[in-house]
Amino acid sequence: MMLSMREKIKKGMLFTDLTEGLPEERLRGKELMYDYNHTRPSEENKRRELIAQMFGKIGRNAWIEPPISFSYGKNIYIGDNFYANFNLTIVDDYTVTIGNNVMVAPNVTISVTGHPVHFSLRMQGEMFSFPVTIGNNVWIGSQVVINPGVTIGDNSVIGAGSVVTKDIPPDVVAAGVPCRV
Repeated sequence: MMLSMREKIKKGMLFTDLTEGLPEERLRGKELMYDYNHTRPSEENKRRELIAQMFGKIGRNAWIEPPISFSYGKNIYIGDNFYANFNLTIVDDYTVTIGNNVMVAPNVTISVTGHPVHFSLRMQGEMFSFPVTIGNNVWIGSQVVINPGVTIGDNSVIGAGSVVTKDIPPDVVAAGVPCRV
């Protein structure tokens, strides 16, 4: 039985994103992202309307400073009282779940997707995705990169400039390249 691209993504298998409606889904998200990023600062109501359309879920009192970049938008689930500063990038080929009371500093990248080490697979456009989960009451410092498959526990702080390659437990301050407790 042939698996769909979405089934391959959910199983962590290699996939390409050029078939089965995925380009159209990305285009929908990119159109909304473009509209959001080109709003005037005085157009707060328009921004809130667009935020509600861009994501799979957006909680109460959530705010994102433009510009934001994402792949689809619909695979991003954000809790209440979320704040993201400028230049948040989310590669959301699969699920990104962000809890309540999360703060994200400028220039943060969250990616659920990576590419194989072997060049011939990369040249064919193959990639893989694993979900990212960020718990409640988390603060992510500026210039942080969060890699595929990572979970950041509740109440934790990720120091500026960190590269998060492994899970971070709750109630800790973690920093570095790679990020450590």
